[in-house]
Amino acid sequence: MTGLVLEGGALRGLFSAGIMDVMMENGIPIDGLIGVSAGAAFGCNYKSRQPGRCIRYNTRFARDWRYCSLRSLLTTGDLFGGEFCYHEMPKKLDIFDEKTFDDNPMEFYAVCTDVETGRPVYQKLMHHSYECYEWIRASASMPVVSRLVKIGGRKLLDGGIADSIPLRYFQNAGYRRNIVIETQPRDYVKGPNRLLPLFRLVLRRYPEFLKTAAQRHLMYNEQKAYVRQQEALGQTLVLRPEKPLPIGHLSSNPDEMRRVYDIGYRMGLKRLDDIRRFVSASASADKGEAAGHAAETD
Repeated sequence: MTGLVLEGGALRGLFSAGIMDVMMENGIPIDGLIGVSAGAAFGCNYKSRQPGRCIRYNTRFARDWRYCSLRSLLTTGDLFGGEFCYHEMPKKLDIFDEKTFDDNPMEFYAVCTDVETGRPVYQKLMHHSYECYEWIRASASMPVVSRLVKIGGRKLLDGGIADSIPLRYFQNAGYRRNIVIETQPRDYVKGPNRLLPLFRLVLRRYPEFLKTAAQRHLMYNEQKAYVRQQEALGQTLVLRPEKPLPIGHLSSNPDEMRRVYDIGYRMGLKRLDDIRRFVSASASADKGEAAGHAAETD
């Protein structure tokens, strides 16, 4: 099976959205997708088959206080408005194609972090529902500037804290050949989080989460090395920016958003033949395995 693994990175995820739009526009079939943070929030559009939607709503609502603002943080407890972004907008303002999402057999996973255990939570989401949107919101809920998202007795935040690039998880789930979209250059090295003192103040009731957050840079750098290793072995195709993307975690500038999206879109076009060959080889390998299993049972 062919998987698509999406790193987060807040608005750096528009780079990934550009690549995904090229893939959707060219009918690239994917068996499953796992997204972390912005990777989940933007990646759900692959299952609903809506190229262009991600950049459209980001630029349309870039300066709307309900979407992302200090006012939203102070009035709702979420920098990115939870109700507006994950319920009102997809239901009324930029319609999320729920029927296509439900009918598409592609598996879709969102990664969150359980704040009480500090462990990653991997949730398969095959059909839309209020809770489905909440899982995606939880995956993208950055610590300190987001409320805890409570689902099924769990308290959840940003999946990138516990598993930033979940390639290993997807391999273990049966996706042995994967396309990985990173949002940092190949040799980027993450340092310790400078906001840890604020984390410790705001989230002091959750010591296991704080332990995980304190070690995140080590986990992330190890995962980047693992991705490079798997890339060298040929079972993983990696798409990443050639240099740091010209945007921070946050932006209210539609032109800045468009530039990052365009970098991803151009990368998708540049690597389209590589993507096609990789997916075609994966499909051939799957058919070979299926034929082998059939022969064994005869």
